[in-house]
Amino acid sequence: MSKTVMIVDDAISIRGLVKITLENAGYQVTEASDGKDALTKISAQKIHLIIADLYMPNMNGMELIKTLKMNPRYKFIPIVVLTKENDPNMKQKGRTAGVNAWIVKPFKPKTILSVVQKIIG
Repeated sequence: MSKTVMIVDDAISIRGLVKITLENAGYQVTEASDGKDALTKISAQKIHLIIADLYMPNMNGMELIKTLKMNPRYKFIPIVVLTKENDPNMKQKGRTAGVNAWIVKPFKPKTILSVVQKIIG
């Protein structure tokens, strides 16, 4: 059984690029357009990893991460931040909130794949 990755980003192009990269490597992918959308979709299937942008409408990535980490059902799901944000203070806030990895846009698809493989195999 392949593992499922949820991509949470308001940019359709980013979701599409990450989805193609992961599906070509054998992962199942589910998409969400923002944090609220992710919270409504997460219970529909077993999610093994979440890749989330920080800056999104309705519920941003940091709010999503904090919400997930407070929920006993989801708190152990690894989270990768995929963002244009490269500020060390924000990265520290992410680590404190429970982020497993931080990838800065623009990115190479093989970087995403490498990080996902390291975290969930």
